[in-house]
Amino acid sequence: MPTATLTPRERVRRALAHQEGDCVPIHDNPWDSTVSRWHAEGLPDDIPVEEQFGYAIRGYWVDISPQFPERVLERSSEYIVETTPYGGVRKNHRDYSTTPELIDFGVKSRADWEAAKRRLVPSYTRVDWVRLKALYERARSEDLFVTYDALVGFDGCQAYMRSDELLPLLLTDPNWIRDMAETQADMAIEMAKIIIGEGYRFDAAYLFNDMGYRNAPFFSPRLYRELFKPADRRMYDFFHAQGMPVILHSCGHVKPMIPDLIDAGLDCLQPLEVKAGMDLVELKREFGRDLAFMGGIDVRAMADPDPAVIEREIATKVPVAKVGGGFIYHSDHSVPNNVSLAQYRRVLELVRQYGQYS
Repeated sequence: MPTATLTPRERVRRALAHQEGDCVPIHDNPWDSTVSRWHAEGLPDDIPVEEQFGYAIRGYWVDISPQFPERVLERSSEYIVETTPYGGVRKNHRDYSTTPELIDFGVKSRADWEAAKRRLVPSYTRVDWVRLKALYERARSEDLFVTYDALVGFDGCQAYMRSDELLPLLLTDPNWIRDMAETQADMAIEMAKIIIGEGYRFDAAYLFNDMGYRNAPFFSPRLYRELFKPADRRMYDFFHAQGMPVILHSCGHVKPMIPDLIDAGLDCLQPLEVKAGMDLVELKREFGRDLAFMGGIDVRAMADPDPAVIEREIATKVPVAKVGGGFIYHSDHSVPNNVSLAQYRRVLELVRQYGQYS
């Protein structure tokens, strides 16, 4: 018997609970330059893109950085160079269409970390209460799925340090890495307590922690268990106690980490980068009883001039991934600016076609 039409919030809640609804929930993350292209191709610019395409999730990013001053150091018609709240320096395209050039980092020594750590104090002043209130009330009025978002774990460490300096420390100074992971977990938990204490209720925690690159993680599952898993488990337990499942964004190939992530309490993994070796159908078969998935639809197929390519991508994945719930549509990372408006509209049309439950 067909399920009655659900709200976006209800669809996501059912997916995370491994229950089938009326159709697969839809969420995505196009680049700013992609949206600019779509506007030039006829997408109305007076309605937010997330509203036009029916994205189900709205997130509020909490500030757990050391709040170093943010300044513009240089700008041109093409680039902008600016400092970050983590004490680094980044060079970005004006439209933020690519990964930034990492010019400098705030932590180069243990003393630098200790100085940054002294700035990591949970506080009401870290919350943009006006923005949170507006986002929250609008999302609730539209019955969207509202998440509490934070950068944590290894990826949080990368905000402070160069990766080629950070990675050796996992072996040479593991206590330092544990301290960084635990401190970030403390901040994420304590800031959540402050916001929840003011009456805000989130549907999930959406944590960001890139741990992989093409075909392999940055480090072994053993190091994850020793250095990061205790902090993750503590965060996941806290959020679960608030009735909040946990979604993890982790780019690259992180399949070897999945058993430990499940054991730590993870509910949903995103974005399942195809070019990094993450196969949605394979993951659903191996881990679908214990873990929900969000993503896995190859953006390269979206941009292919042959429309049969993206239909094959969706037709072979979505019907498998949606069985028993546990799947939210998303691109396999974010939608780049080589995807036209017509191509993207076709993507969502196909997702709705193949993502229907009967």
